[in-house]
Amino acid sequence: MPRFFFSLRCPEGSVIDPDGADFANADEAYDTAARTARTLMATDDAEVDWLRCIFEVADDAGEVVFELPFSEAVEAAESPKKH
Repeated sequence: MPRFFFSLRCPEGSVIDPDGADFANADEAYDTAARTARTLMATDDAEVDWLRCIFEVADDAGEVVFELPFSEAVEAAESPKKH
């Protein structure tokens, strides 16, 4: 199972994920990143401008698989699901 590393990048600083997590594919990793971004934005931390943050998600080789701007996570939650 592929391992993905979720590094948090904000204007206030960055947090590098040293451990990563296993997901079946990049789509599952993306869904988790989006949920986590929405959870972080729901916190009461006024010192962080969450809408200017991104998750930079890399694979085992260190290659960036995708970047998820937190603003995109909000848009995804607000848009109706397609069936």
